[in-house]
Amino acid sequence: MVGRSAEKTAAVAAELDGARALTVDLARLDDVRRLAAQLADLPRVDVLVNNAGASFAHREVTVDGNERTFQVDHLAPYLLTRLLEPQLRASRGRVVTTSSFAHWGGASRRGHLAEAVESRPPYVATRAYARAKWCNVLFTRELARRWAPEVTATCFDPGGVATGFGRAAGGATGVLFRSPLVAFLRTPAQGADTLVWLATADGGWRDGAHHAHRSRTLTAPSARDDVRAAELWELSARLVGLPA
Repeated sequence: MVGRSAEKTAAVAAELDGARALTVDLARLDDVRRLAAQLADLPRVDVLVNNAGASFAHREVTVDGNERTFQVDHLAPYLLTRLLEPQLRASRGRVVTTSSFAHWGGASRRGHLAEAVESRPPYVATRAYARAKWCNVLFTRELARRWAPEVTATCFDPGGVATGFGRAAGGATGVLFRSPLVAFLRTPAQGADTLVWLATADGGWRDGAHHAHRSRTLTAPSARDDVRAAELWELSARLVGLPA
């Protein structure tokens, strides 16, 4: 079990016999590298679930010099996935990444991604989040292409889930999660259903694709662009200090 809060992560790990509890702050890439080093003793990784996500009301820059939403939601998971490549290939593993229908609002023009992910002022929280989720979809597409056939990659939209995720968010998202309407959102178990299916089912899902309700879903045309997918991969590699 990996989480940001040591106390909460340990509590969940305690429910799972034999599970280790490890912590990581995705806003610090050195912390991601430390986590990967702690996992180096694993001979194989059957499933890597990149489930962490966040939306921030105000623009912040991490110690690594990246806009915080972009780093936490995409760049740090990208780095962790790259560092676990040997174990994933050894097990012919799966990478499942939590994206969102919000990715439809996150497109950037070809050749302008480096500037777009900085989310320069005027900063709009929902726009920064949508772009990070758009990056999740492109990352999944490119990962499936580059690491086939040993590793498969999928992403999914859990829907609106009643967790603490949105209470600190800005814009309309924050308003929704702090209102009585939160009672109409999905439960965490319902939100996790497609994630568990993608991680465990023998078939039915599509490598490199986006899913919801255990089915492949349509993505924004820009999220199906192989040129943009390659551009994001190369930009991400440069930002984390790895060869593309």
